Amino acid sequence: MLLFYVLACLFGAVPASLTFKGVDWSSVALEEAAGYTYKNTAGTTEALETILKASGVNTVRQRVWVNPSSGDYDLAYNLALAKRAHAAGLNIYLDLHLSDTWADPGAQAIPSGWPTAISSLTWELYNYTLAVSNAFAAADIPISIISIGNEITAGLLWPTGSTSSYYNIADLLHSAAWGIKDSNLAAQPKIMIHLDNGWDWSTQKYWYTTVLAEGPLLTTDFDIMGVSYYPFYNSEATLASLKSSLTDMASTWGKEIVVAETDWPVSCPDPAYAFPSDTTSIPFSAAGQTTWVEDVAAIVAGVSGGSGLFYWEPAWINNADLGSSCADNLMFSQTGVARSSLAVFASI
Repeated sequence: MLLFYVLACLFGAVPASLTFKGVDWSSVALEEAAGYTYKNTAGTTEALETILKASGVNTVRQRVWVNPSSGDYDLAYNLALAKRAHAAGLNIYLDLHLSDTWADPGAQAIPSGWPTAISSLTWELYNYTLAVSNAFAAADIPISIISIGNEITAGLLWPTGSTSSYYNIADLLHSAAWGIKDSNLAAQPKIMIHLDNGWDWSTQKYWYTTVLAEGPLLTTDFDIMGVSYYPFYNSEATLASLKSSLTDMASTWGKEIVVAETDWPVSCPDPAYAFPSDTTSIPFSAAGQTTWVEDVAAIVAGVSGGSGLFYWEPAWINNADLGSSCADNLMFSQTGVARSSLAVFASI
């Protein structure tokens, strides 16, 4: 024990390992249907879940859409995908978009056929999260995390749950949480609220202070504060600001903290915005991805209650830019071969 103390003083405390070390793999079934296969770093073709597990990933994130016209990302799609993950020994994190399509800070559309009056909408939402949870319970697939909404900084289920009524936001989230709590799942999942711009403490502080002050949403309704943290949308999104913001969040509310989405490019010849000042020494490469994930993971692990990090869609070959101005943010090549950066999950 004395030796450990001396070494810790000389070299710094040994970083704690994260509970949730994961990736979002939502699009894998669509990629496979398009003819793509995946290979480990040795070039051997394997199921993606096998490669992820062997690389140190322990949890996969899956987005769920309510009634998409194509069926992509709906409940049936996600049950099939989750069965694969569970069979491979991976934990499941469901990211409920609470929409028929993408939900993010710029879009939070109410699903088709759902009511708009707040009393009816809260009941619809309760029954939806209850039904999703019970479907997984019936399939005997445990869920580790459920996010009630995706990047809901500007609210959810617009227009009813927009920021024109923080009371409605609180009411909706309370109902969503209790649909999960009242379900038949044998083990209670951890319930997450997920906002974007995790580096911006003022945004996090205002949102949670305002929503929790409205009354319906209790701090006991949820377990995790999740954030998105990307380096290529705002030069102010420094690693230092992320550390400060997450530290303030943890000390203010005492919740678990998870970086629910992050990426780093292997190619970014024409970025739309300047990268944050304390990231400019990190190269655009697989080695840079490793450094980025290690740096972000160290920040999360160093925060009280910091428990997880998820890389967003590292295997979505058909969408290598992942919605950014950087050409390639994947941890797999265009031929489906895993890059060396994927192994970083074994060490965080």
